[in-house]
Amino acid sequence: MSNKIERSSQEKRTAFVVVFAFCVMLAEIVVGISSHSMALFADGVHMGSHVLVIGLNWAAYVLVRYLQNKGTTHYDTEKILNLAAFTSGIFLILTAIFIIVEAVERLSSHGEIHNYELALTTAGIGLVANTISASILHGHHGTADYNSHAAYLHVLSDALTEIGAIIGILCAMFWNITWIDSAVAVVSALVVLRWAKRLLWDTDRKSTRLNSSHLKLS
Repeated sequence: MSNKIERSSQEKRTAFVVVFAFCVMLAEIVVGISSHSMALFADGVHMGSHVLVIGLNWAAYVLVRYLQNKGTTHYDTEKILNLAAFTSGIFLILTAIFIIVEAVERLSSHGEIHNYELALTTAGIGLVANTISASILHGHHGTADYNSHAAYLHVLSDALTEIGAIIGILCAMFWNITWIDSAVAVVSALVVLRWAKRLLWDTDRKSTRLNSSHLKLS
């Protein structure tokens, strides 16, 4: 009788979101560039970072399952998941900083958005996609660990940037207020920075407790 450990529900959910996010990322970057929407382009880049980072979260689940199936005791699976979550928090910070820099440059250049309808449609599709992804990652009982919570935060922050893109496009479309596009992107990035800081604090505190427990046991 095989004792092989199958993929957990969190691993399956994370794998689905990686593929889903990749498809949305391609659409947003292409339309963001062609329509000159800074917020939409930033969201596409942000989504691209999610493909990489949530891919890391996915890889952590795969590695943990592999080690559990081998029956090895040389690695602490919880530490692996926390390390993946901590790395995700760092990437969240880097992504937010990138968005702020690009938004400020866009704001100083006074660029205009072109093809409002296409940009708005793509942003709406992206928001729906991120809402679906967040719902899948969160599940009925919330996120199971910091690794899944990190992946959830990445998708949630992307949904927030998506809402900012829609607001910016609408303001430029109806009132010709083009600076709102960049301003909302900056605000969204600041919120993401706050989430990332909290994630780093929680995972670091959790790792410290794990290390203390191991020292007492040894």
